[in-house]
Amino acid sequence: MEIRKSQLTDLDTLMKMYENARSFMSSHGNPTQWGNTYPPKPLVAKDIEEGCSYVCIEQDKIVATFYYKEGRDDTYVKIYEGQWLDDSPYGVIHRITSDGTVRGAATYCINWALNQCGNLRMDTHRDNMVMQHTLDKNGFTYCGIIYSDDGTERLAYQKKIK
Repeated sequence: MEIRKSQLTDLDTLMKMYENARSFMSSHGNPTQWGNTYPPKPLVAKDIEEGCSYVCIEQDKIVATFYYKEGRDDTYVKIYEGQWLDDSPYGVIHRITSDGTVRGAATYCINWALNQCGNLRMDTHRDNMVMQHTLDKNGFTYCGIIYSDDGTERLAYQKKIK
């Protein structure tokens, strides 16, 4: 597998992946995290234009996508019922999904991002048991509660490379 920045020509593929992810989450007890429309196409296009959208490629096919950026994320400024491991510079992943065809694609993406920055923060919905399992099995530490831009609660995680 390899990671590259997304291109605007990838947009329709990414939107189909997000549509499938919403269906998957809904059928696995998590119907509200992304609802019926998140992420909207203009947001994904903006991520691509800003150079923060990435794809994971296997045999010339996009099998996963995610948002990755290094630096302060306003969503992570305040944490409740816990604390971050530390306040050193970090990267974040948001909006990660795979097409389900390649086992371990999400883990590959997460490890790629961690290797870029050495300190990674992520969050997920309380009902997203699949992502919680992925974070746990990849050695992330649960740190507390954060609130997304729309005011909904998220479970916050962090992992540092020693």
